[in-house]
Amino acid sequence: MLHGSIWNKIPQFALPVAATAILEQLFNASDVAVVGNFTGADRTLAVAAVGSNSSIISLIVNLFIGIALGTNVVIAHAIGHGDRASVEKAVHTSILASLLGGAAVTVFGELIAAPLLAALQVPEDVFPLALLYLRIYLLGMPVILLYNFESAIFRSVGETKIPLAALAASGVLNVILNLFFVIVLHMTVNGVAIATVVSNAVSSLILYRRLRTTSLEIRVEPHRLKIDLSILKRILQIGLPAGIQSAVFSAANIVIQSAINSLGTVVMAASSAAYNIEIFTYDILNSFSQACTTFVGQNFGAGQIKRCRKTLALCLGEGVFILSLAIGAILFWGKPLLSIFNSDPEVVETGYIRLMLIVTAHIFSLLYEVTSGYLRGFGISLVPAALTTLCICGIRIAWIQLVFPQDPTFRTIMTVYPVSLAATALAMFAALLYYRPARRFRAIQKAGSSQ
Repeated sequence: MLHGSIWNKIPQFALPVAATAILEQLFNASDVAVVGNFTGADRTLAVAAVGSNSSIISLIVNLFIGIALGTNVVIAHAIGHGDRASVEKAVHTSILASLLGGAAVTVFGELIAAPLLAALQVPEDVFPLALLYLRIYLLGMPVILLYNFESAIFRSVGETKIPLAALAASGVLNVILNLFFVIVLHMTVNGVAIATVVSNAVSSLILYRRLRTTSLEIRVEPHRLKIDLSILKRILQIGLPAGIQSAVFSAANIVIQSAINSLGTVVMAASSAAYNIEIFTYDILNSFSQACTTFVGQNFGAGQIKRCRKTLALCLGEGVFILSLAIGAILFWGKPLLSIFNSDPEVVETGYIRLMLIVTAHIFSLLYEVTSGYLRGFGISLVPAALTTLCICGIRIAWIQLVFPQDPTFRTIMTVYPVSLAATALAMFAALLYYRPARRFRAIQKAGSSQ
């Protein structure tokens, strides 16, 4: 990251990250596909039950993935500075913090699960299955968060293939367990939820074992597992705003999900199926954002500001190219892909409306996510989070309150995505022009060298 060409290293870093995120998403996708095809007459109810939890689960997981990004940046800065002691403290603090945070989420989530689903206006016939799925899923939060923090630790040193391999193994296990619980044991959403928890536990244990045995500076020693408050503060200063930025999508999407739920079970099932496809393009663009953050973080720590600016340009250019290919593929095969989750023609047609509007709008997502990643690499994390909250959350909530009642259709709901994403991209570009961190820190460097 600190030496040699960058253009070939960025996709080498980003694509395994994207593949990892896609495999992680396949946990939920396989849940939807299995219950949508093997639960008999109640399949639409089961798909709707799993789908109604997507926005809630995304809010929780994305919040902590963002915080884990703080771990990535802190370790990357320390590596750039050659500060091995800070690297060790950050690694062990992150491992323990993820477990404690996951346990807290489990306890709190179990307490509010039922009221939260009720607030989302989950239909009466879907509610019991939705609640059952959510309660079981919440039990797995400690191992889910552990995996994401372990992945952030590996990525801070440029290692993205190990998290991918671990998730690939657990992904295969997840599909096998889904089929076993549903087809053999005749379980429904409880079976796929248990399979997801077990599979996540396996992936987190694989990464923990690799961290115990690695020869890199990120090696974990159990007797050193303690929280360093100064390191935790730095992680939260960078990671919490990034987590809020990621969670904002989900928070706003909870409002949107409530509007979707008001349109009935078929629309809920269609939206759920489309979400499990469209998220793949988001995973691709977000991987370039993570690459930008990590490369900029290490090079900023080493004082190589020119490489930071070059990283931004390459992440944008290469990201647009690869994302465009993915968008084209999804739009072309959209309906056959939707039918994998639910073959009901009405569900497929309704789901394709969502795909068309959201997948194409992900070009805007790439622009602001990579720009946000660039700013976070310099330690500027609060501004991207604030702008995302204002543009994404503000516009979507206002849209559901003001526009949707005038034309209460699924297409009206979905139109808010390209509108809010385009507005966020413009706002983030303006922030980049205002802060110009590379120019600012280069000026600081020159001032220091002249003294």
